[in-house]
Amino acid sequence: MARTRSPKFEDIQLGILKKAARLFATHGYERTSIGDLVRACDLSRGAIYHYFESKEAILFAMMDSLVRGLLETLSEAAAQEGEPVERLERIIASFVEYNARSPDEQVILLNDIGALSRAEQKQIHAIEKQVVELVAEAIAAADTRGIVTPRTRKVYTMMLFGMINYTYTWYDAKGPVKPRELATMATDLFFNGFLPETGAGARPALRIAKS
Repeated sequence: MARTRSPKFEDIQLGILKKAARLFATHGYERTSIGDLVRACDLSRGAIYHYFESKEAILFAMMDSLVRGLLETLSEAAAQEGEPVERLERIIASFVEYNARSPDEQVILLNDIGALSRAEQKQIHAIEKQVVELVAEAIAAADTRGIVTPRTRKVYTMMLFGMINYTYTWYDAKGPVKPRELATMATDLFFNGFLPETGAGARPALRIAKS
């Protein structure tokens, strides 16, 4: 007879993933044992295996949820009405805020994807490719100066990703600069840089949104 699934099954799974993310980010995936997860989650070893068949399954579920959630979030931002520049601003803001809510998972995605099987890595990379293409399209659409070409399109896109993705190394969402303000700063820097243009074609600086 099949074991009945608890009404709280998904909530418990999410709780395991969140606590596992803290352990993996702090100690490293390879150095974290199932015993560490048992203690952190206050569950038995059998209970952990009831929700996930292995430690690798936990890692894959964590990364898969992260990149799918990001794609969904950015897709929703991109689907809203507005001019191309406004659309890109929304995408960047959504990107920064999403990362600020999942700093541990960001560390793990950047450092531990090699611990997954090739097939699992391929799945994660396929979703990441969709995220990159969505942002690249938004950048190209917002480019009024014609500087984004087929040759430079990916370079500009990955430069923006570099500004956003590596904030986990220093950024504290609870600090004086909140995620929405950080997103506006990143957008302003990406569009305008520090040195203002002169003449009639000068671009106005973006307003810093207060959180």
